[in-house]
Amino acid sequence: MNLTQSYTAADIQKFLVSNLAKVIEVSPEDIDVNEHLENYGLDSAQAMIIISKLELLLGFKPSPILLWHYPNIAALSQRLAEESQNNLDIKDGVKTTSNSLNTAPFLDLGAEAVLDPTIQPIGSYTGDIANPKNIFLTGGTGYLGAFIIKELLSATQGVIYCLVRAENISEGKNKLVKNLEQYGIWDDKYQQRIIPVIGDLSEPFLGISSPEFANLAANIDTIYHSAALLNYVFPYSALKTANVLGTQEVLRLACETKVKAFHYVSSVAVFESPVYAGKVVKEQDEFNHWEGIFLGYSQTKWVSEKLVKIAGTRGLPITIHRPPLIAGDSQTGVCNTHDFINLMIKGCLQMGYFPDVDYNLDMSPVDYVSKAVVYLSRQEKSIGKAFHLQHPQPASLKSLVEWVRSFGFDIKMISYEEWQNYLVNNVTSPENPLYTLRPFLLERWSDEQLTIPDLYLQARRPVISCEETLAALKGSGVSCPVIDSQLLMTYTSYLIQTGFLSLG
Repeated sequence: MNLTQSYTAADIQKFLVSNLAKVIEVSPEDIDVNEHLENYGLDSAQAMIIISKLELLLGFKPSPILLWHYPNIAALSQRLAEESQNNLDIKDGVKTTSNSLNTAPFLDLGAEAVLDPTIQPIGSYTGDIANPKNIFLTGGTGYLGAFIIKELLSATQGVIYCLVRAENISEGKNKLVKNLEQYGIWDDKYQQRIIPVIGDLSEPFLGISSPEFANLAANIDTIYHSAALLNYVFPYSALKTANVLGTQEVLRLACETKVKAFHYVSSVAVFESPVYAGKVVKEQDEFNHWEGIFLGYSQTKWVSEKLVKIAGTRGLPITIHRPPLIAGDSQTGVCNTHDFINLMIKGCLQMGYFPDVDYNLDMSPVDYVSKAVVYLSRQEKSIGKAFHLQHPQPASLKSLVEWVRSFGFDIKMISYEEWQNYLVNNVTSPENPLYTLRPFLLERWSDEQLTIPDLYLQARRPVISCEETLAALKGSGVSCPVIDSQLLMTYTSYLIQTGFLSLG
């Protein structure tokens, strides 16, 4: 597309408001141009949709990183208007200088891992770790959080107090119920056991009023912290408030008034430094190397888990649970159709091509992860330990493609470079989810000029051992389903039934 005009900040602001509202399914009137973008909870795919539409409007590709260097729509629109004018001037032969915004400042994650010294457990832990009466949970409006709620309701008699961002209790309860309903796990009999707590992970004291924070601190027995802003586009700076400072505030709650058991959902991403590439990492291994962890989300998980570990050294009873990417429910096939893996598979099927890369499908079914988290967290001997919820028998991407071919799909595997070229030249319609993911898939982000998929090639990854975790689960009845034709059929049936995939 040839750029024929520049756009004013007002033009771009109107465009962004309209498209953000459409993506998150609210009215444009509900969008505050001065509100921090992270507070709208955009996931990676939604961010890419907006970036792609901006590219069509402006006639040049705004860097995905540029979008998050400016905290709100008002500031972002002003900067994009300047970029628009610069590009028009260049087209007209006028040289302009533009500051590069793609170079992230040096970030020392080790220096970020400092827990507020006032966060100290008051006394020692005296609770019943197996049978908590009052449970505080973050992430209840998310995918894994919904299934953790389900397992806690089943395995305990406790009342679950769920942190949720909403205007009032009624709206908060509605959000929680709707989230459980969409994954087919809501039951009216749980009505009295799920209590919304109106707050915000990104605010001091979780955005909870002082009296309510004090009341929770006095009455909660156990905390499950599974909330995090998951976005593969945002830099560390955009995720820090919710993911790192939010974790610190949940740790504050765990330590105040009485000591509570603290169960943290981390990620295998804490071992993403190239130092661990090709090496076996075990559950209790230290993860002191952060150099070369590139994704902002992974960086926040590294720092956050360090904060939890520091709290553990101060006497807080902790357990740490590190899942990989999470797949659908192994029994029902219910999954998050907006996640990156499902969008990639759908897009590749529509293209007729998968990239021929050495990827392992090591994602674990969500019901296994949630059952394991709840079981392991309720064992006295788990205190102070970390657990790996990696799939013990991952399958290769090639085996998935072979399985899909057996249904008569005419798909081929081509080199990653060929696949990228095809994506650029042939995927030209938003009807293919890869179209909106193109900036994400093609942008070269790091000093090594790697794309995001490059970072997940098997040669760059550690071997995540889950032997200790499997031993701890022995006799519990909790086991990870094998990735076989039966499991893949369960997933495929759900995706077809919901209309996400088509056999036509």
